[in-house]
Amino acid sequence: MTNIALGDGWELRPWRSSDVQALVKYANNRNIWRNLRDGFPYPYTLDDARTFTERVAVESPVTSFAIASASEPVGGISVQRQGDVARRSAEIGYWLGEPFWGQGIATKATLAIVEYAFARFDLVRLHAGVFEWNPASARVLEKAGFTLESRERKSVTKDGQTVDALVYALIRDEGHEDR
Repeated sequence: MTNIALGDGWELRPWRSSDVQALVKYANNRNIWRNLRDGFPYPYTLDDARTFTERVAVESPVTSFAIASASEPVGGISVQRQGDVARRSAEIGYWLGEPFWGQGIATKATLAIVEYAFARFDLVRLHAGVFEWNPASARVLEKAGFTLESRERKSVTKDGQTVDALVYALIRDEGHEDR
């Protein structure tokens, strides 16, 4: 089992089947859904939570983590390795329950997943996409050392709006060898 301490009682840990109630509690939120890809449903049901936890339970090595306090998971973060000619790249994605926004937890989780990904996998580049209306998520990535690489104009449609996507990247050999 892979647990990664974040400090202040927070950790990244593998998802468990016992997490389904807390997962629904925090994931069933329109404000979270609005900032994620359409594969993340809203409303978020118990069936969605069961399907997700069953799918990620078989991951080896672990690539999807719960962002958890001592009592329950309150969000998630993952690293998705790319294939073919992009095999040394991976995309990270994360979400955090709304009551925990603005406390630095997402930044700690992102810093930890960066360290984990570069140590565990043969990666050179990590990237993440942010919808233009989510400056808080862009700030999380900037605090974790990511650089704005591109603005993909009118490239995503979410919640009835077509907006820009901001692509942030972190390259291992650009001053991040220790990660």
